[in-house]
This record gives sequence, C-alpha cells and structure tokens, in this order.
Amino acid sequence: MELLRPILELGVVIPGMLLACFPVKSSLKQPLSKLVLWLAPLLALLCAAGGMVCYARRMPTAPVLAGLTLLAAVIYIKTLRITLWKSGTVALSVCAVFACINSLCRAINAAMLAGLPQAQAAPWFCLRAVICYHAICWLFAAIAYYPATHSVRRMVEDENFAQTWYVFWVLPLVFIALNLFMIPKYADTLYTGRVLQGYFVISIALLFLMLFFNAIFLLMAISINRNVRLQQENQLLSMQQQHYESLKAAIEEARQARHDLRHQLCQLAALAEEGNLEKIKAYLSGAVSRIPSLELHFCENRAADGVVGHYCALAKREQIPFSVQLDLPECLPVDEINLCLVLSNLLENALEASLRTAPARRRIELTAYLHGNSLALIQVENTYDGVIREKGGIFQSSKRKGDGVGLQSVRHIAEKSGGVSTVTYQDGLFCVKVMLCG
Repeated sequence: MELLRPILELGVVIPGMLLACFPVKSSLKQPLSKLVLWLAPLLALLCAAGGMVCYARRMPTAPVLAGLTLLAAVIYIKTLRITLWKSGTVALSVCAVFACINSLCRAINAAMLAGLPQAQAAPWFCLRAVICYHAICWLFAAIAYYPATHSVRRMVEDENFAQTWYVFWVLPLVFIALNLFMIPKYADTLYTGRVLQGYFVISIALLFLMLFFNAIFLLMAISINRNVRLQQENQLLSMQQQHYESLKAAIEEARQARHDLRHQLCQLAALAEEGNLEKIKAYLSGAVSRIPSLELHFCENRAADGVVGHYCALAKREQIPFSVQLDLPECLPVDEINLCLVLSNLLENALEASLRTAPARRRIELTAYLHGNSLALIQVENTYDGVIREKGGIFQSSKRKGDGVGLQSVRHIAEKSGGVSTVTYQDGLFCVKVMLCG
C-alpha cells in the first residue's frame, strides 16, 4: 500500500494526457485507438518505474513528475500535425490546470493528516488523499470532455487567429509558477496558524481563475475568428465586385465597338475606294486595339470567377503568365466560401513565389473542376526560385519567421470537409492539389 502512493501520484499524467488529446483528435498523426494502445501502457510503465524509484529512495515525486511530464509533452507534440505554438500551449494549459488541482489536493492531504505527525513527515500524499487526487483529475477530464472536443477543438483547427497562440502560452506558465511557489518548504508550515485554511482558499481560487481566464480566451478567440471570417468574406465580395466592374467595363466597350462597327466599315470602304493600303492598315490596327479582352470570365460560379479574376489581373499587371482551366457550375456541391478561401490562399502564395522568381521562368497554372456530384478538385502549379523550408510536414513562411499560414489553412479546410491536400515541389516547380468534399 505504501508503494502505491508515489505510483498513483505520478499516474495523474495519464488523465492529463487524455485531456490534452481531446481538442486535437483530428490532428493526430495516427488514429486515437492505435495511439492509446501503445501510449497508455508506456505511461503506466513509466509511472510505476518512477514510483518505485521514489519509494526506494524515500524521495518526493516532484522531480520525477517534472521529468515524466516533460517526456509526455514531447511525445504529445511529436504525435500531432499542428504547430508547436498550438500543441505546446495546449500542453501548458493542461499542466496549469493539474498544477492547481495538485495544490488543492496538497491541502486535502494536510487536512486528512492533521494530528498525525508521523504521517505528515512522509514525502507523498496519504493513500486517501492520492485517491482523491486521482478522482478529481479524472472527474475534471470527464467534465472538460465536451468543451474540449467542441469549442476548443474548433479553436485549435482554425487558422484565422493563429497569432493569438503566440501570446496565450504565457498565462498557463504564470499559473504553473504560482502553484510551484505555493509549495511549502516544510510540511509543518501548513499546520501553522490558519495557513491551511488560507492554502485551501488560494488553491481553489487559482483553479477557478485559471478556468475563468481560459474561458475568456476561448470567447475572445471565437470573436476574433468570427471577425476574421467576416473580413475574408468581405474581401471575397470585394474581389467579385472588382471583377464585376471589369466585366461591365469590357461589355460596355464591346457594345460601343459594335455600335461603331457600321461607321468603321463605311470608313474602310471609303479608304478601299481610294486604294490607300497604308491608311487601311493603320485604321485596322487602331480598331483592333480598341476591342476589349473578355478573358476575365472563367466559369459560371460568380464567387470563384471573381477570386480567380482578381489574381489573374494582378498576375497580368506583373507580366506573369497565368493559365486557367476553370470548370465550376453556378451551384457547387461544396461550401462556396471554403472553395474561395482555398483558391485565394493558393493563388496568393503562387503569385508571391512568382514575384521572387526570375522573369523568364515565371508561370502560374490553375485547374479546378468537379468530379462526380460531391467532389471539387483544385490544382495550382507555379515556378519558384530559392529553397522551400519544410519542418514536420509544415511549410515555413517566406515572409516572416515561423510557420506559414496559407497552406495550413488550405489543409485544415480540406480535412474539415473530409477531403485531402497534397504538396509536391521539385526542380523549381511547386504543386498543390486539393480535394474538397460536399
């Protein structure tokens, strides 16, 4: 029974790991069932081994727990496809919550051992306290299951507010430090005056404050996500408006050209009667230059047509060859906003890469069409110069330090719809293929 105490103290790593996996289930590199089959026995074995070491040396579990938590965090990060900022922040948040629970259970342990000096000197919680410790941890994991698998999961999967993750990690780190600072150097300190009552109050207050700040962050993140989503929709509408204005101007020019065609034919007839070939050539050259190009219309779907038209105009301004094969009907079987976000992200990346490529090698090719009644297939190819930086399947940004957001957003949109995205690059050609499901 004595040996169980340090083993069970270390065993709280298991519910902690489970809680950390709830919001990132869709980002695991392998199925959750397969992960549990090897990870749960491994953690249980490490907890048992660490507990035996603590029991043999009569030492506290804190240093072993710190090392075991660090190892579990590394395993956790390595099993995910999301960025280090997200996975590390989730791991720190779980550690902060469990640190608050640990402080609370330390107070419970002291209350249970009041009046038993020989038990107070033990380096671990008493058996009743450590069972209570486990019960609280598992109960908290059960209570947090729904918000973690719904609200927090959406926050993790969405790329719209990725910059929020660059700041939030400070909050759980502060709470971990506060709980470590609260640990009394001597066990007898808790029995001095009203220290134990105060320890109870502070531990509960820290736990609720941690949960409160997490909830506030979640609400802020959802609000930011909603605002960014609206900005993206407004940007897409703006692109469509610009494309519509371009088409309207071209149509007006074509109408005027048809209206003037009769007068132009009369003028040509007069020049032909004069036999002035040079004037006829000059007149025809001027007339042809006034005929507008109607190449801005690519498909029947107005939203996709507007996005592609916008980037086609930008490429034309930079003298980048832009080839488009767009076969999308007016009504799509997939989410129209998601399709436009994929197109805009891929074409923006292709345009930026082309601007950094030698002018003679610049080229962008877009192909998009429907397959069957529920699949949209998109492919964007572009040339590039330089080195592609990839780390763990995540492409690094070429504009700033850190991970790129565009391709991650495309991958998450594809996976969220039940589709997939693949990226290949070789011999100066970068190719992204995306399948969206309806």
